[in-house]
Amino acid sequence: MIRRPVAGSEHPVPTGAQCVGACDPTEHFNVVVIVRRQAEPAFRELVERIASGAPGAHPISREQYDQRFGADAADIARVEAFAKAHGMAVVKADPGARRVVLSGTVQQYNAAFGVDLQRFEHQVGKLKQHFRQPTGPVHLPDDLHGIVTAVVGLDSRAKAQAHFRIDSTALATTPAKSPPVVVATGSGGAVHAPIRAARAVSRSFTPLQLAGLYDFPAGDGTGQCIALIEMGGGYAQSDLDAYFSALGVSPPRVEAVSVDQATNAPNGDPSGPDGEVTLDVEIAGALAPGALIAVYFAPNSEAGFVDAVSAALHDSQRKPSVISISWGAPESVWSQQTLGALNDALQTAVALGVTVCCAAGDSGSSDGVGDGADHVDFPASSPYALGCGGTQLSAANGQITRETVWSSGENGATGGGVSATFALPAWQEGLKVAHSSGAAVALAQRGVPDVAADADPSTGYEVHIGGTDTVVGGTSAVAPLWAALIARINATSGKAAGFVNAKLYAQPGAFNDITSGNNGDYAAAPGWDACTGLGTPVGTKVAAALGSA
Repeated sequence: MIRRPVAGSEHPVPTGAQCVGACDPTEHFNVVVIVRRQAEPAFRELVERIASGAPGAHPISREQYDQRFGADAADIARVEAFAKAHGMAVVKADPGARRVVLSGTVQQYNAAFGVDLQRFEHQVGKLKQHFRQPTGPVHLPDDLHGIVTAVVGLDSRAKAQAHFRIDSTALATTPAKSPPVVVATGSGGAVHAPIRAARAVSRSFTPLQLAGLYDFPAGDGTGQCIALIEMGGGYAQSDLDAYFSALGVSPPRVEAVSVDQATNAPNGDPSGPDGEVTLDVEIAGALAPGALIAVYFAPNSEAGFVDAVSAALHDSQRKPSVISISWGAPESVWSQQTLGALNDALQTAVALGVTVCCAAGDSGSSDGVGDGADHVDFPASSPYALGCGGTQLSAANGQITRETVWSSGENGATGGGVSATFALPAWQEGLKVAHSSGAAVALAQRGVPDVAADADPSTGYEVHIGGTDTVVGGTSAVAPLWAALIARINATSGKAAGFVNAKLYAQPGAFNDITSGNNGDYAAAPGWDACTGLGTPVGTKVAAALGSA
């Protein structure tokens, strides 16, 4: 059988990682084969018309999508026959989501896909990471080239991770007998400091107070579903009950949805994934308590990330109208086929009329990459996502008194910059990107972020995690805030806002323009900038811009 390599299927090995030997040939796990869609040219035309705001371009239902753009039955059958020929089992075939889930061993995958699966060890801070990864590209026979668009799951490395840091400001104001204050920050990660410590530095806010400061329109999101994508961790119902009771908010209905056998599994550690999950639920739930909050739990891997987003998009039971993603990683970390698969899923969101809000990262213009260059976080950098950056906020008497770019040294800074992967979208044409050096040059590629909100942990969000009142910052808090705003707007207008970028860029007056501060290489400037995007929301004006007023 003649096999050829699949373009973009190589997996970059992180700097410093060591190969420690071949994988156990009997190790058993699942992989996902993603198949081409039917009528691809018609799909591309639909997505681009919707994304550009073309007159008469409307999203379609999930049922219509499955019929027009799902996988062809013959393509699914070819993948199933390929799997059978190599001794692999077909766990599930989903033509609508264009996925065939295979079950097999390392030995079978090596033979079927022409790869050599190896074990790697990588020191990440104080933690040692172990993962499985192929040392070369995936190979497929000629009759599957053009049919299979991606094979995900061979690589088990956790790429969307939070980074943990000490909050020196909080330490300086915490009583001597108190334990050290750990701050976690990262690509869409959470940043934590005790309420007591954060208030000694600056004021913290409940989500409801932020909704007031940002002039959110009235409403509670009734009839909407907000999907939260989570790569591990969990929430405790006792935390949610205590939090919403203290806020005086009717508790929202929260449902955990399992993807790839991952479940709601809290371990009580607020500085890890539990903090991420709980803050997402509490912020979205506080601001849109009438909405269903559906939490899609998946393993922290490339396959898990792609599968979780796909599960939310194709969920015909809950039908999310907005998705919040507080996880991400630099564009350079992802394999090209996975980056393409996830970007393809975000295009599906455009076709379905689902808004996707993504955290822009918490490590400034480098996005935490130590090569001295600028990087942006993905999936926030996708032109089909609403990238969410961060600010530092001061307020008095219910009014914003000062708002600048979030950049607090060791305690993190908003992500933002210029994509190295995605072309300049039509709605960003003509913009300039301001650098901290004072130079302003024409924006040549996709610029990140699009919008912003409060993210500095020293002026952060009051939440309740692990039985403790906590203040949380990070762009991970901004994505659910924007998702809840969109859910309110959807509920009031009676229709999904869907892809909002083009409309928002056409209405810069719907934002508080942030003109002070920088995130490293990029600086705030009048209008759009690569730190805070268009700015922070004036909620009623955003609603008007999206056509609900």
